Amino acid sequence: MQVPVKKNEEYIVDIIDNGFEGEGIAKIDNFTIFVQGAIKGEKIKILILKVLVSHAYAKIVEIIEKSPYRVEADCSTYKRCGGCNLRHIDYEETLNIKQNIVQNLVNKTLENSKEIKVNKTLGMGNPYNYRNKAQYPIGLNRKKEPVIGVFAERTHEVIQMKNCLIQDTTAEKIAFLVYKFIKENAISVYDEETKKGLFRHIVIKVGIRTHEIMCIFVINGKKIPKENELVEMLVKTYNVKTIIKNINTKNTNVILSHDNIVIHGDGCIYDILGDYTFKISPLSFYQINPVQAEALYNIALEMAELKKDDTLFDLYCGIGTIGIFASKYVKKVYGIEIVEQAIRDAEENAKMNEINNIEFLSGDTPKVLSKLLEEKQVYPDVVVVDPPRKGIDEDTISSILAVKPRKVIYISCNPATMVRDIKLLQESYNIKQIQPVDMFPFTSHIECITVLHLK
Repeated sequence: MQVPVKKNEEYIVDIIDNGFEGEGIAKIDNFTIFVQGAIKGEKIKILILKVLVSHAYAKIVEIIEKSPYRVEADCSTYKRCGGCNLRHIDYEETLNIKQNIVQNLVNKTLENSKEIKVNKTLGMGNPYNYRNKAQYPIGLNRKKEPVIGVFAERTHEVIQMKNCLIQDTTAEKIAFLVYKFIKENAISVYDEETKKGLFRHIVIKVGIRTHEIMCIFVINGKKIPKENELVEMLVKTYNVKTIIKNINTKNTNVILSHDNIVIHGDGCIYDILGDYTFKISPLSFYQINPVQAEALYNIALEMAELKKDDTLFDLYCGIGTIGIFASKYVKKVYGIEIVEQAIRDAEENAKMNEINNIEFLSGDTPKVLSKLLEEKQVYPDVVVVDPPRKGIDEDTISSILAVKPRKVIYISCNPATMVRDIKLLQESYNIKQIQPVDMFPFTSHIECITVLHLK
């Protein structure tokens, strides 16, 4: 087939849909073109940037007919950082786009897709400054001067920025105060080219309801010049509860290493979710948007219709949030998680909330699951899975299909891997509805809840 477009040529196209990452989709002679920043219904003059065999990428040259949902973006750096790539679209319309993205994936992948309803995405009342965790890289600009901000999309170039509309405002103030301290005291920052320099990242976690603050300095070394002064300043100015040095001397894209040194406080903070208090450590996973997380868990448990004599398995349980939420509705909960620190925090969370019908097990999910089933002869009535973006591993899916719990509650941060896994589970399960939840407003990320019923 001859490709109908050429690189560096301009064309006028109609945007017929929005894709998986919010980009506009156009067609020329049935050949697909992805246009970043375009909205369904617009007529646009585009410039072709890259041509592949099956599709091409283009940028907007001129918007000829504008969508009624296009708004003036309230952030000057959003196009470069990629943090929230839907800032040019009315918020309510972003919820419809996300619903359609999930519905399209369902229609393309799943059996009986016409019988599966994807509900309207549950949005936030106030979709601003919702993140309780901020990660600020510190690097050098082209003049070799220190700069703090965010990485440009798909690069390690640090974009200077201020007033991020999705980060907690106090977290941003703390990060820039540390940055000012670094500059005033001529403390070195990490150079991506030479792999030398001390400061790499500033990571800040905030308890949205407790207002407790954790500050993590990711450093390429062990000692911070004027460390005591820096600690004293943060405690005095922002009442920071705990401060940690994270020693990361490796050439890696992973921000946090496992080497933590507590230099102030007890190394953790606490936050409240629903009726429960949760401990948060430097490495433990805690939902970025606790307001929506609370809604997510409540909807998931309502959809699950749990019974008092149920045994529930919580796979990829993290610090135990979902299992703890579910504990009052069931007889017994078993939580499984590979990160040992998360399991220690989960056990402490259960104890702190006086929950006695929950047990946490550390290890690789399929191995621990197999041990529970085969050695301990413990079988679940309900399984909750909340896996990482890559989805459920095949061994775990095989175990679920072998045991056949009455229900599987699938909570997903990646609808593409979710529908892939559900297709395998459809061998034994029916799906009636999927509920998207907007955990990350103005981004193309979507959280989904699906309840699978045993046939």
